[in-house]
Order: sequence, then structure tokens, then C-alpha cells
Amino acid sequence: MNYLLCDEPEARLHLLPLTFTRPVALLRMGIDTLREKWQAFLGEDGGFLTEPYLRKRFGARLEETNLLVNASFVADERLAEAIRELPRNGILIKDGRWIAFHAGREEAETTDFKNCLSGREPREYPGECLQIRHPWDIFTFNGRQIGEDLRRIALNRRSAEWKGEGTCQWGDYPVFAEEGAQALHAMIDTTQGPVYLGKDVRIMPGSYVQGPFALCEGSLVKVGAKIYGGCTFGPYCKVAGEVECTVMTGYDNKAHDGFLGDAVLGEWCNLGAGTNCSNLKNDYSPVRVWSYAEERFVKTGLQFCGLFMGDHSKSAIGTLFNTGTVVGVGCNVFGAGFPKNFIPSFTWGRETYRVERAIDTAKVVYARRGKTFTDADAEVLHEVYLRTIGNREKDQKEV
Repeated sequence: MNYLLCDEPEARLHLLPLTFTRPVALLRMGIDTLREKWQAFLGEDGGFLTEPYLRKRFGARLEETNLLVNASFVADERLAEAIRELPRNGILIKDGRWIAFHAGREEAETTDFKNCLSGREPREYPGECLQIRHPWDIFTFNGRQIGEDLRRIALNRRSAEWKGEGTCQWGDYPVFAEEGAQALHAMIDTTQGPVYLGKDVRIMPGSYVQGPFALCEGSLVKVGAKIYGGCTFGPYCKVAGEVECTVMTGYDNKAHDGFLGDAVLGEWCNLGAGTNCSNLKNDYSPVRVWSYAEERFVKTGLQFCGLFMGDHSKSAIGTLFNTGTVVGVGCNVFGAGFPKNFIPSFTWGRETYRVERAIDTAKVVYARRGKTFTDADAEVLHEVYLRTIGNREKDQKEV
């Protein structure tokens, strides 16, 4: 059965700015992306059914019969089994939200999911399952998901031998390593959760790392870093300073001192030296953040909530982010004092950043990591620029 991981429109809208440049299924939480979790439990390589402007970059293979899966739900064995047992005329739901149903080619191409219950037999999923409905859900559940992912990844496998000269390790939870991992003269604390070391990762001397923690392929923790529980650094990230309860999707740099906590970064972000991000208000009241879905600041219900940053955004040295700041795609944040709590996509300081300049920069950044920035990548950024014109201040000048 051909299955497609679908961007249910309401879920996708609430997960902006992270989903401006990727399908929901490519969000990272725990060790893997949501897509990789579905692949592990459904045993196949599912395609994407996403916004039209993303389909050239993230294609889908449609067949005469397709299984549509709501990508904002987090896969597990019981949920995958319920989906496999779903009859052709059935639809799996949980608390009024659809999880999966079968659709023909034409319906899959045109469905807006508003009427997907019509003509189908609803089946309420009886178990507990997790759905990612807001950006802060990602860091809230990240520590738990690291443990869940590691149980699956380590099943019937042994940890590779990792290079650990001079490293002090303590705690009852495991350290699981892939080939080429090393942590030299560091401290690894697994009293609160496990530690996953991906292929060819490095933890440099003098660093403290607390589980649950995931360091994905090719990433680097720099000298003297303090990494507290609940962190995931995706592939090819560089991290220094003090970080807690944070997810970096991949190819991100926080290569200098400064604090980052209760945060989610997209890909290709860079935090300049001395960037500090507040995650707690001085009056300890619940944090509110900007919602693209509601076009206003909304309550998170969280006391600790830091920074959300879209792809290709950067901060200058000494930048100070206030509690619950949302930064869009392709921004350059700089200037004295605290910037606003909502920074629209393609903002340069207090002006509008021309998308052509942002693309030129992205090409250079990709090349530094041995990657190629494609025409399809450029088209995505052009579309995000157009879709976010209304978010930018009317008096912004273009630079």
C-alpha cells in the first residue's frame, strides 16, 4: 500500500514558521524526524502530500489507491498496527481529529481534508497517541521521545565502541553510539535519561552533557559546553555555550557562548556569539507567542518558553531574544536592545530583506557544507516571501 504523509492544513498552519519550508513530516523530535518514525513502524518509504509550492521540492507518488496518514501524529507500534488494519471504507480518528484513511488518486490530489469523514466509517483509536499541534510541543515532548526512539533504534543492536578517553560517565540510563562517535575528556550524565551519539559526532573536552540527549550524525559539541536534558541537535550542527530542552533540526550553528533554552530552530540557522534567549518571564507568568494561524499572540500555558526560529535565519553577536520570540524564515536579527517578540520572515534589522539576497547567502552557506542549493529550494523561498508580505511592517524598506 502506497502511503502519503499529509499536511493537515490546521496542524501545518499552527506549526509555522517551521513548516513554511518543509512538510510537517520532516519536523524533528527525539532522535528522528516524524517521517523516519513512520518509516520504521509502517516498514515503507512514504511520500508527502503537502502544500502545492512545496511539492516540487518534496514530491509524492500517487497511485490508484493511497493510504493518507496525518503526519502531525507521532508513530508508534500500536498506532501503526491500527492503521494497517483499517478497512478501505474506514477512517481512524482520535478525539475528533483524523489519523488515517484510504483515498483514490483524484481524491488524494484534491482533498482539503474538511470532509474526509463523509462516507467513511469512523473508528476511534482506543489507545494513547501523541499529536504535534504547536511548535512548543516539540521541545515539551522531546526528552520523552528520545527515550522512545532509542528503544526502537537499539532493539537487537549493540552500541558501537565510541572513543571516550578521559570521559567521566555516570547514571543508570545507557549511552548508545553509532560508528565514529567520540567524546574526549567530557562529562556524560545519564541519571535522568539516555544519551544517543550519532555517526561521526564529537563532544569536545570540558563539556557536560545530560540525558535525555541526542546528538545526530556529524554534529559537534564544542569545548566547555553545558548541555542539559531534553536536547536534540540534528545532523551537522555545531553547539557551544549553555543549552537546555532545545531541538535544532539540522545544519544549525550555535558555535559560541550564550544561553538557549526551551527552543526550536529550523535548518541553516546561525546564532552569533553571545546571543542569549530568555525562556522565563521576570514575573513567572505563562508565556504568550505569536500564532500565524490566529494572527495574534496566544497563550502557551507554559512558564518556560524560549525561541522559535524558521530556516535560514541568523542573529548578530550580542543579540538578546525576549521570552517566547518567534522569528520567521530568512531573517537577520541585529540591533541594540531586545527585538520584537515576532519578527516576520525576510526581515533585515528593521527593514525588508530582499529574497534574492537571502537566496545568494543560502547558496554560500550550502556550499560550505558541501550541499547544493537548487532551483526548487529558491522557489520555496520566493513563495514564502510572497506569503509573508502581510506580516512585515508597512514602513519596512527593502534592502
